[in-house]
Amino acid sequence: MRAERPRALSYLWAHHRPALVAFALALAVAIFFLVRLVLHTLYWADPAHRNQPLEGWMTPGYIARSYQVEGDILRDAIGLAHPEFPTARPTLNQIAEARGVPLEQVIAEIEAALAATGTGTGAGRPRRGE
Repeated sequence: MRAERPRALSYLWAHHRPALVAFALALAVAIFFLVRLVLHTLYWADPAHRNQPLEGWMTPGYIARSYQVEGDILRDAIGLAHPEFPTARPTLNQIAEARGVPLEQVIAEIEAALAATGTGTGAGRPRRGE
């Protein structure tokens, strides 16, 4: 008679516990980033999320992705060349408030920067509130 072989997982747990825990953690991190990649890809693949009319809740990073331009172009256009700001991702409303200017001025500056890159809001795209 053959001796009963221990189950693989219980054997690994009994004899290689640190390696099994490290593998499980690495697998969890890989799954997290895979899910994040899939969700990000699906979100930006939707044409409704590209070239959206500018609004106060948007961040320069969101606008850069939506209009497919470099984020530095937008940060330079609205005076955020230096990354120091009260929040990591300030909205256009927060930027306008910090600068003491109306939101419409910040939006106009971004639209001018987008137009200079050839990806501006264009005549066929509605402006905020229209």
